[in-house]
Amino acid sequence: MKSVKDQMLLDKLADAARTGSISRRSFMSNAITAGLTASAATGLWSSSAKAAPQNGGKFRVAQHDGNTSDTHDPGTYLSYAMILLAHTFRSYLTAIGTDQNLAPDLATEWSATPDATEWTFKLNPNAKFHSGGKVTATDVIASMNHHRGENSSSAATALLASVVEIVDNGDHSVTFKLDSPNADLPWIMPDYHLPICPANADGTINWQTGDGSGPYRLVEHESGVGSRLVRFDDWHGEGAYFDEVEFIIINDPNARQTALVTGDVDACSLLENKTLGLLSRNPNIEVDNVGSASAITIPMHVDVAPFDNNDVRMALKLAIDRDELIEKVTYGAATKGNDFHHSPAMPYWPDDIEQTPYDPDKAKWHLQQAGAEGLSVSLSAAESITTGAIDMCILYAEQAKKAGININVVREPNDGYWSDVWLTKPWCLVSWGARPTPDVMYTLAYKDDAAWNETHWKNPKFNELLLQAKAELDDVKRAAMYREMAIISRDDGGAVIPYFPNFVYGRRKGVKHTGQLAASWQLDGARGASRWWFES
Repeated sequence: MKSVKDQMLLDKLADAARTGSISRRSFMSNAITAGLTASAATGLWSSSAKAAPQNGGKFRVAQHDGNTSDTHDPGTYLSYAMILLAHTFRSYLTAIGTDQNLAPDLATEWSATPDATEWTFKLNPNAKFHSGGKVTATDVIASMNHHRGENSSSAATALLASVVEIVDNGDHSVTFKLDSPNADLPWIMPDYHLPICPANADGTINWQTGDGSGPYRLVEHESGVGSRLVRFDDWHGEGAYFDEVEFIIINDPNARQTALVTGDVDACSLLENKTLGLLSRNPNIEVDNVGSASAITIPMHVDVAPFDNNDVRMALKLAIDRDELIEKVTYGAATKGNDFHHSPAMPYWPDDIEQTPYDPDKAKWHLQQAGAEGLSVSLSAAESITTGAIDMCILYAEQAKKAGININVVREPNDGYWSDVWLTKPWCLVSWGARPTPDVMYTLAYKDDAAWNETHWKNPKFNELLLQAKAELDDVKRAAMYREMAIISRDDGGAVIPYFPNFVYGRRKGVKHTGQLAASWQLDGARGASRWWFES
C-alpha cells in the first residue's frame, strides 16, 4: 500500500506529465521510486502525458537589443541579445523555473548554515563543457572570482561583495563563506552575469572562446548580427529539443515582427503591444503575454544639475501620468510603478504605500521651491529599449508640459546604447529584466557603491536598511525594512519608474511549450531554445 507521501508524489508526477513539464525518463524513475512497478508507471504515463516534445528542426529567433559592442565576457553582459545567448550556450549554478521558483542547473542541491553565512552547492557530476572537460569546483570558483575583488570590472561585483571565500570541498561541491548573513544567495546565482566558464591554470576564466556547458554549443557568432548553435548531446539537463538554433538580431520592431508573420523566423522577442489585437487574429501566430518584475526606469544622475535638487526630482515624478502611459503605450500589458524598484511579482511587496499621483500643480510647486520654473531637460531613449519606447517618452513630455516642464526627447541609436548612453548621459530611458528578489535588485542598482547605480544615488539610511534586510531571517521584519526602503526611494531617489511591463513575445503556431513560462526574461526566462520544441 502506497504511503500518503508517495501518493502525493504520484499526483504531482501526473500533473507534470499532463503539462509536459517532465520527461518520460524522469517520470518513470520517480514513479518507480514512489512504489509503482515499471508496467504501472508506463500506464500512468500513457494516461497522463501530454504529447511528448519532439526532437529536431532549426529554431530561428528574431531577437531585439543586439549591439556590435557585445562580448562574451559575462561581466560585461548588458543587452537582451547576450542574455538570451548566454542562457543557451552557458550554464549557471541555479535557474528560475517555469513556476517562478528556484531550480537546479549545475548545482543539484544547496544548503546553508543556520545563520546563512555559509552556503554549500553540490555540483552535477555529469556536467561537461562543450570542449570536453567536466565542470568542476575549480571552474565555479574561478567564474565567481571573475566578479570579485577591487580589480574586477564586472557589473555583478556588488552581488558578491559579502563573499569572503569560496572553498572547494573536494567532493564536487563548493562552499561560499560570507562576512554577513544572506538568505538570498541561491537566488543571486541565476543572475545572467554569473555563468560558469572553464578555469585557466592561473585562476582566471576562459570566456574568450565561447566555451560553455549549456544545452547548445556555439558555432558562429557576430556581435550585433547573430549567432548559430547546435545541440550539445552531453548536456546535463533536460530539453534541448531543436537540432540547431539561430539568433538573428533585428532591432527594428516592425522588421522583427514582419519576420515572424512571414515565417522567416519561428519566434520573436518584444512584440509591439499596439499590434497584439491584430496578431491574436492571425491563425499562424501564438502570442505569449507574461506578467513580470521587469521594470522601465528613467534614472537621473542625482549628482548632476538640475537633478541634484530633490524638488526637481519630485517634480518630474509628479509630472508623469502612468495610467495614460500604460493605456496608450503598453495597451494594458503592464503594472503601475511608484518610483521604487520593487514589483508586485517580487516577495515582500509593500502594497499599502500611497501612490505618487499625476499632479502638475504640485510639480509646479516643487519647481518653485527649487527655483527651477520653466525647467528644460533632455531625455535620451532608443526604440530597442522597450516596446513603444520613443512614443512613451514623447507622451511623457506632453504630460510634463502641464507642469511647465519642457522635456526634449533625444532619439539615440539602438547600437551602442548600453555603452554610450546608459550610465553616461544624465537622464535616459532604461529597461530592466526581472530580478527574483528586492535584495538582488537593490544591491545591483541602488546600493551606494554598486557598479550599476544608474542614478548615482547615495542614501545612508537606505543602505543601512539594505544590509539589515539581507541578514534578517524573520520575514515580517524583513518585509517592514523593504517597505521603509521603498518609501525612501520614492521620496528621495533619482529614478522615475512608470511601470513594470509584461514580457510580450510571439512564436509560430508549430512552436510548442508546456504552457508555463518563466517571468524572469523574454522568451521563457531566456530559455525558450532549450524548453520549447516543434510540433511534428
